[in-house]
Parts: sequence; C-alpha cells; structure tokens
Amino acid sequence: MFSNILIVGCGLIGSSILRGSLSKKISKNIYVFEKSKKNISLIKKIDKKIKFLNKIDHKVSNMDLIVLSTHMSQYNNLIKKLLRHISSKNLITDTGSTKRNIENLINKNKKLKKIFIPSHPIAGSEVSGPEFGDKNLFKDKWCIILKGNDKPKKNLKKIEIFWKKLGSKIIFMNAIEHDNIFSITSHLPHLIAYNLVKTATDFQRKNKKNIIKYSAGGLRDFSRTAASNEIMWRDIFFNNKDNIMKSINFFIKNLNNLKNLIKKENNKNILKILKDTKKVRRQIIDLKQDISKPNFGRDIFLI
Repeated sequence: MFSNILIVGCGLIGSSILRGSLSKKISKNIYVFEKSKKNISLIKKIDKKIKFLNKIDHKVSNMDLIVLSTHMSQYNNLIKKLLRHISSKNLITDTGSTKRNIENLINKNKKLKKIFIPSHPIAGSEVSGPEFGDKNLFKDKWCIILKGNDKPKKNLKKIEIFWKKLGSKIIFMNAIEHDNIFSITSHLPHLIAYNLVKTATDFQRKNKKNIIKYSAGGLRDFSRTAASNEIMWRDIFFNNKDNIMKSINFFIKNLNNLKNLIKKENNKNILKILKDTKKVRRQIIDLKQDISKPNFGRDIFLI
C-alpha cells in the first residue's frame, strides 16, 4: 500500500501501529522517530526490518505516510519541523484524542489542509510504552477520521484503507462533533476516575487507616483508568476544556439529583435510574465495544 511509513512517537499506540503494519505488510519500509532511548531499545526487539530516523530532516520528504503518535503538546513543534521538508506528495495523520486543536494547527498552513487527515483510533489503555503494543489493538475498534471539503478524496481514502487494514471500523466526523462526543464518552470518565482515586486517598489520609487494601471492584476498575498517562490526559483536558466543563456541570447536576434521592430515600426514582443505567452496559457489549468477562477482557500484551 505504501513504500515508506514514518511513525513519530512509539508508545502503546505507535508501537501497535508498527506491529500491525508489519503484520499486514502495509508498507515496504517502516521508519520510527522516537526520542526515548529505552523505547528505541524495546522497539528494536520487535523486528530487525524497522528503520530509525535520528531527527526530523530531509528524509521525511520520502515518506508516503507520516503518523503522529506523540503527546499533543508536541504537535506544534513537530509540525514546524515537518513543514520544512514535506510537500503535496506526503500524507500525514495522527492519533490524538482531541481534534479542534489539530484542525486549528492545520488551518494555519495551506499545505497541511490537503495532506493532513486527522484520525483518532479508539483503542487506548491505562498502560503505556512499546512493550505493551499489540498488532490487534485496533481490531473491531472505532477509528474517527476528520472529514472536510478541502481534503482530496484520494487522501481520505488512503487513510481510511490504512486504518481498515489495521482492523479498525471507520466513521467520519467533523472536529466539533468529535470533541463534543468524546468529552462525555472518554474525557469525563477519566476525570471522574482521577478524582475518585484522589478522594479515596484523601479519605485514607484523613482517617489514618489503610482503606486502599480493601478496594472492591468499583475502586479497582476506576484505579485502572486513573493509571493512564498523566501527560496525555493533561493535554486532553486542556485542549477540550470548554466541552469538559459542560460535561462536568451536567454530571454535577445528576450527582446532586442522586444525592437528594438518597437523602429522601426515594425508592421509586432511584431504582428507575439504577435500572436504566444497567441497560447501557448491555448496549456496549451488543455493539462489541467490550466483552462480558470478569476482567472485561483487559489483558496486558507483552512483546
């Protein structure tokens, strides 16, 4: 499909793209640009065919596809370096979890408007690093691709085929719709997880008792989410802050309602809420967004 692919940043997502691309033979040559010496040594163990770039220079002009898979706070600097060497022959996509900020970067440069097709594979995990990458990470998972009238159809198609070859299901959205939806389905849940774990540790400190060792399924599963990469989630929270603020207010409104129902021991209304929310779990399983196993199928993949 491609002659040369460059993956910029090779943590969990980047190394999973790398593994999937090798497995599906998506490109003749696969290059990696990675700053971490530890990550480089781990990536070298994956396959001897992998090639490395030491810096973003004239060599990137030979890349058919460049995949940005770093923290979004690094995008600005990376794009400045890429713009010195790329042309209309190159194609760029990314894996960032917010999209209006990416679209704003693209709109500042005419060259990028046609060749940068933003993507968001919905396939993350609380673990990070190339040692956890998996060639099947994207299998049957959604990948959002940003649509736009200024994007050549052939470029959109290439990105669509790329993600499909990695196993993804494709849906096209605009950046506003994307950031609004994921503020509820992804960003708010992570924020709640971080705050719940903080609340538990604050409660432990206040009561001077070790309560964490008694963690039941609820706190345990929230702690898994709260173990996600802090830099990545700081970037997400800041980049989508307006939508997240609305989501927080919506959540607080519902939380206060539950608080009042408990206070008044309103049996009928609280049971209705609890029963209705159970249906969502079934819906997620039916949509094949998760599987009904005791550990929810969250196995850790090693090299």
